[in-house]
This record gives sequence, structure tokens and C-alpha cells, in this order.
Amino acid sequence: MCRNIKTLFNFDPPATHDEIRDAALQFVRKLSGSNKPSKKNEEAFFLAVDRIAEAAHDMLHQMETHQHPRNREEEAVKAKARSALRFA
Repeated sequence: MCRNIKTLFNFDPPATHDEIRDAALQFVRKLSGSNKPSKKNEEAFFLAVDRIAEAAHDMLHQMETHQHPRNREEEAVKAKARSALRFA
């Protein structure tokens, strides 16, 4: 999985539209192999981003869990600690 795509499910507050779209953009970039599409492929590229963001939004709002929502700040601290160990 692409390291730039972050888990968005079960957070308090929930994932925003921008976070979901950013994840969709990263996914399409990974699939297409380019950060910025050519003019010829731009329409298909951004249509894919829109469709994936919509599907992800629907999925995140339909999923259920019995776990307590995770705290964004706590998860960020954990991620920094993992990163520090990995790159130490």
C-alpha cells in the first residue's frame, strides 16, 4: 500500500471530503504512474479521482465498528514514533 494513503475510517472527527479526495488522488497517481497527467489524459485522470473519492466516501459512511473512534493526535504521535524507529 502506498505510504501516503492514510487510514480514514473510525476517527473522531470523521474524515473530511478533502482527506478522502486526497487519498483518491494518491491512489490514481499510483495506478497511473504519474503525478500530473498530460493534457490528453487529464479528463480521464480526474474523472477517476472523482469516482474513487465518491466510492470511498460511501464506503466510509456505510462501515460500522464496535471500536471506539481513534484520536487523530494520538495516532499522529504513534506514527511519528514508528517513523523515528524506522529511520533511526
